[in-house]
Amino acid sequence: MPAEAKGQIPLRIVCNWQLRTRTLELGRRTLIMGVVNITPDSFSDGGSFLAPEAAIAHAVQLLDEGADLLDLGAESTRPGSRAGSVLGSESAPAVSAEEEQARLLPVLPGILAARPNAVLSIDTYKAATARAALAAGAEIINDVSGFTWDPALPAVCAEARCGVILMHTRGRPEEWRTQPQLHADALLAIVRDGLAASLATAAHAAIPSEAILLDPGYGFGKRFNENFSLLARQQELLALGRPLLAGLSRKSFLGHALAPLYGDQSAPIHARETASIAALVAAILHGASIVRVHDVRHTVEAARIADAILAAA
Repeated sequence: MPAEAKGQIPLRIVCNWQLRTRTLELGRRTLIMGVVNITPDSFSDGGSFLAPEAAIAHAVQLLDEGADLLDLGAESTRPGSRAGSVLGSESAPAVSAEEEQARLLPVLPGILAARPNAVLSIDTYKAATARAALAAGAEIINDVSGFTWDPALPAVCAEARCGVILMHTRGRPEEWRTQPQLHADALLAIVRDGLAASLATAAHAAIPSEAILLDPGYGFGKRFNENFSLLARQQELLALGRPLLAGLSRKSFLGHALAPLYGDQSAPIHARETASIAALVAAILHGASIVRVHDVRHTVEAARIADAILAAA
């Protein structure tokens, strides 16, 4: 008997996600979020789309391949980066808000000019960048810190009445490689409690729950196999009452799992697509309403099969 029939955990939350100017229905089918990295040092594409024209063309291609929405990021949060460092301190982020906006703001209106109905999310934890992007037409702010790195961001999101994605991050990128391994129960508790705290911060800022999605934060402060433990129990996070987004595409823990097939070396980025598809199907079957991916075309096909399984259940 399905868990939802026993009054426990639903297969997936069905609801309307309130964005800045529209709503998106979640839960009937998986929505595909395409990634557009406007950075010179992204782990996944190495700066291929730093130039505005290249980023805009790539975004349009992802939409044409079936992406339901796009996530634009202009600062890398790869392990070891200074993303999330205290703003205004000596260890400030390598990418300032001004530089982040200089990369981002030529691209955002270019995409909307080519595809006026595109739903755009901005991957930033900086209030200044969020404010500028929302004014330029963004619908969603995707904060990898879950409202923990810039205390001014919740008020910006509340004022704009935009959609919000709150992700769990354990520590900051420069700390990720040295954090101790956690037992599955401890890890799940940390993620659950962290997301609950982010929800409380959002509520204190008067952000309606209907505007919020939660992201477990795969790879963000989780050591290799910890990510599989989290994925296996992801559905338990639905008890927090909000839909889930899962970002697993090309993550290093997938490459690590494939190492025996590559001479005990982590599989290179280009060799992680099949593993990414496998992981995202698992994420959908464990409650994810949206998957954040680099390869949209193949994800659309895989998500259809996962959705058919959920419908049959």
